[in-house]
Amino acid sequence: MKFDVNAIDKKWQQYWKDHKTYRTTNDKDKPKFYVLDMFPYPSGAGLHVGHPLGYIASDIITRSKRQQGFNVLHPMGFDAFGLPAEQYAIDTGVHPSESTAKNTKRYKEQMESLALSFDWDRAVNTSDPNYYKWTQWIITQVFDSWYDNKADKARPISDLIAHLSSHGTRDLAAAETEPLDISAEAYNAMSAREQSEVLMNYRLAYRGDSSVNWCEALGTVLANDEVKDGRSERGNHPVVQRAMTQWKLRITAYSERLLAGLDTVDFSDGLKAQQRNWIGRSTGAQAFFDIEGHDKQLEVFTTRPDTIFGTTFMVVAPEHDLVPELTTPEQQKEIDDYLAYVGSRSEVDRQAETKVTGAFTGSYCINPFTKKRVPIYISEYVLKDYGTGAIMAVPSDDDRDERFAKKFGIEIIDVIDKSDYPGATNKDKVGKMINSDFLNGLEVADAIKVATEKLVEMGIGQGQVNYRIRDLLFSRQRYWGEPWPIIYDADDVPHAVAPADLPVELPPMDDFRAVAGESPLERATDWKITPAGRRETDTMPATAGSNWYYLRYMDPNNDGEFVAKDVVDYWQDVDLYVGGAEHAVSHLLYSRLTHKFLYDMGKVPTREPYKKLLNQGMIGAPIVSIHLGIMLSEDGQRHPVWIGSGVAENSPLEIEGFGKGHLVLDEAALTRKVPLRMVEETSVDNEMMYRIYKEQIDELASDDAQDAAYFRTVLGQADTFVWETDKNGKQYLELSYQMGKMSKSKHNVINPDDICARYGTDCFRMYEMFLGPIDQAKPWSVSGIDGVYRFLRRFWNLFTSDSDALKVSDAEPAKEEMKVLHTLIKKVSEDIEKLSFNTCVSAFMVATNDLGKMKCNKRAVLEPMTRLIAPFAPHIADELYHALGGEGSVHLAPFPEVEEKWLVKDSFTYPIAFNGKTRLTLDFPAGASKEDIEAAAKENPDVQKQLEGKTIRKVIVVPKRMVNFVVG
Repeated sequence: MKFDVNAIDKKWQQYWKDHKTYRTTNDKDKPKFYVLDMFPYPSGAGLHVGHPLGYIASDIITRSKRQQGFNVLHPMGFDAFGLPAEQYAIDTGVHPSESTAKNTKRYKEQMESLALSFDWDRAVNTSDPNYYKWTQWIITQVFDSWYDNKADKARPISDLIAHLSSHGTRDLAAAETEPLDISAEAYNAMSAREQSEVLMNYRLAYRGDSSVNWCEALGTVLANDEVKDGRSERGNHPVVQRAMTQWKLRITAYSERLLAGLDTVDFSDGLKAQQRNWIGRSTGAQAFFDIEGHDKQLEVFTTRPDTIFGTTFMVVAPEHDLVPELTTPEQQKEIDDYLAYVGSRSEVDRQAETKVTGAFTGSYCINPFTKKRVPIYISEYVLKDYGTGAIMAVPSDDDRDERFAKKFGIEIIDVIDKSDYPGATNKDKVGKMINSDFLNGLEVADAIKVATEKLVEMGIGQGQVNYRIRDLLFSRQRYWGEPWPIIYDADDVPHAVAPADLPVELPPMDDFRAVAGESPLERATDWKITPAGRRETDTMPATAGSNWYYLRYMDPNNDGEFVAKDVVDYWQDVDLYVGGAEHAVSHLLYSRLTHKFLYDMGKVPTREPYKKLLNQGMIGAPIVSIHLGIMLSEDGQRHPVWIGSGVAENSPLEIEGFGKGHLVLDEAALTRKVPLRMVEETSVDNEMMYRIYKEQIDELASDDAQDAAYFRTVLGQADTFVWETDKNGKQYLELSYQMGKMSKSKHNVINPDDICARYGTDCFRMYEMFLGPIDQAKPWSVSGIDGVYRFLRRFWNLFTSDSDALKVSDAEPAKEEMKVLHTLIKKVSEDIEKLSFNTCVSAFMVATNDLGKMKCNKRAVLEPMTRLIAPFAPHIADELYHALGGEGSVHLAPFPEVEEKWLVKDSFTYPIAFNGKTRLTLDFPAGASKEDIEAAAKENPDVQKQLEGKTIRKVIVVPKRMVNFVVG
């Protein structure tokens, strides 16, 4: 029994594959447990050591639950549609289907090598037509539905049509884009196109105008999380705001249910707070301000109607429909210039901006309470799609409004006296009203009610609940995504593609670049034009396939429906969902929306898709940078040079062949990232440092590795190096570094394959768990992996002799040996349930050391340990289990159960005190009576020494606490 980890890994991975050890059936006689990992986008880089952290944690849960008799569903698949594969195809000419197939194959191989117990027979791929057929089917159901606010659920569009035909919009309480007042007669007299436009006002999947993040270089709309600092994350291209007609999902109809559902799930408080903030529920009032010289009014939503007397200006979103009408000729240029500026800013940038910007339209409102003229401005901090796209600004009680007022010289009127509330800020709704006419003297809470009532009485407002969340943009002008299953007839009326005609497959295309905002599918004319009409050429975003994939895993090969009713009734929902915190809002919120819609349709039995969510922490690694500066020589020449991170600007430089000069850092000075394998980690004064030595650079010319080629390209951007010399005379550059997320673009990725090849998969798995609590961020370091490897070797040695032969005794274990075993079983069982995997590994180490000291090789102790360690070290566990005569796989053997009898203490250590001062300790039987303890203590020789020459006045015995002799 040689401890050859690579051979053991290979042997058992093949065994599990051949025997389908992890195959899951819909066996309804067993209790179910569904463990789900957020499935990956299969990039060409493969997995790095940060990816498996969550996968290994979920695998430990999966394996332990399987051993405990649960029918465990633990599937894996690939989120294979989206922008990265398409952009890679455009750049390289490799079709997305080819690159995706290659990458998914690579990911699967890596996951299998990590011993992740996925049932690969249930794998899904969102770019497979057999899968996205049902993504399209779901979206057709959404398209053919509306939201009934009375019933608080989605209903078929046919019910809405019946209502409109009989009653028009009378008594219609529906989620809508805008309020409509239509009689049944008027509706019935409409053309098909006109009726379609009415229905579009209510559909849960609808087309509407929006201001979107448009990237011309990528030729598509981008989500807010795909834009940073006004540029695309993919490719770093400029992004501008553009008005476009897009498909949307009416998530706003579900706002209240999405909020309420958070109280029923086991998510972290931080994640719940993120979702609540994204939904952004606020209670306030709708108010209408007359516009001077216009017959229209400006509608605002405010959470603070009590402060209306302090309104000294209005701010509307730059995209607001009224801006052209509000802009006077004198202000036209200023407004146009400002609109050009805002057009280059994403919503995220605008909301995060601390600098005050804006422009005066030249128009005024009339404050309905004071009758004063109020100037109207536009500013980026107001968004068109939040509330009404306009606010009444009260600079005395809002920090942002105050900064705006001070910049533009606008009056500030105090309307709340907070003197009774020391420390209160503008965010606190406390104080008494001042300078507010009929509200004076009222506390804020009362004033809000009175002011709202006054707005209603005047017929210019009403109480209202508002939400920050906006309907989801759900179409992209790209090729690599699910085609929208919509056909427009001769009247341009959209119709959902019939289920029998799904999937609508992507047509083969060689050139699928987006041109001038037009979807590439517009050029697939043979595909676009059908006997039934014109196909929609927009595709869905990458989130479409990931919103419901957890359901398809339950029944992945069903050709007749997305999941059979009896199957979903059995699996119900996900018991544990594991994934990164970066998906806390978009994916989870959209997935919860889809699930609630399917619940309304009677397709799923639960209101929420996920019972418990674990966000694993990020594994970071140093991001190392080499710095590019400019040497300004004495003759005025500028030479780009690579410098150490500690070289300061204006430092004198003298370089052979370049002469003398000094360092300047200007717009040409950049930072380049380098692969970690090209740098040397060192320590200077006990601080971690990174250096690159001249000898390493000299070796690059003959290195044909991909990252070496990249590195040569980077280094070629400078004329030379400004070398430093270490104490050994070696030339080097000092590099700067910061800890950050592992990323191929940062060149700090560490491949798990290399670690597994050196230490074995079980060592890698246990080491990742040993790094720290699963939900906390941690830096990657291999400094402790040798210790984990040595532990596994010691564990192995419990079973073997010095000659590597199996050496296990059938003798009865000693009581202390059984105590070590069952202490371990109890600790590991409890900590797995608490998702505390690092403490499990520590417990295994302690128990192995204790049994090693006892020279324990008893079968009754070691055999249960193979079953206990199996979820953590699956290969070694199966090897040892079989060596002990076990049949089948250890992963199908029962998980050990703790026997409390081995954990009962036989004795208790008592402090023995004399007149309250402890002098020694003694062990007595745990169940001994007070009388027995007192008698035994008196007879103890050490106690008798303490009592010499003294008289015992009293003996106090407190069971399982202490013994005190009162002496004189």
